[in-house]
Amino acid sequence: MHLEDTLWVPRPRDEVFAFFANAANLEALTPPWLRFRILNPAVVIETGARIDYRLTLHGIPLRWQSEISRWDPPASFVDEQRKGPYRRWVHTHTFASEGGGTRVGDSVEFAMPFEWLVGRFVMRDVQKIFAFRRQALMQRFGSV
Repeated sequence: MHLEDTLWVPRPRDEVFAFFANAANLEALTPPWLRFRILNPAVVIETGARIDYRLTLHGIPLRWQSEISRWDPPASFVDEQRKGPYRRWVHTHTFASEGGGTRVGDSVEFAMPFEWLVGRFVMRDVQKIFAFRRQALMQRFGSV
């Protein structure tokens, strides 16, 4: 499955990227209904860094670990699930200077067990999570 999302914010690329470069800020971009917590918020984000999370999805407690597989500040980075609920999760983050601000892009490739059965429900959840993320980014960076 694939999800693409993009959002323009009226802030410089270096400022926006710096926010994403701090793992502790990920909680601010995640809906409260997931009860998302980073277990190692002081991790230094760079290629090979692993970030451990705990969350609850539909009442089911989950652990997740992602690894930064590509780190290219301030243009992009990629995180990939190493442990978690998906068979595959590859999230590419891009940051482009545009029109006096920054175009923030997200591209997620993912697959899950029993995709034929639960795929549309999972996609709906992922879309809700990214809608929350857009709103949180606009609240944080939406004004000059």
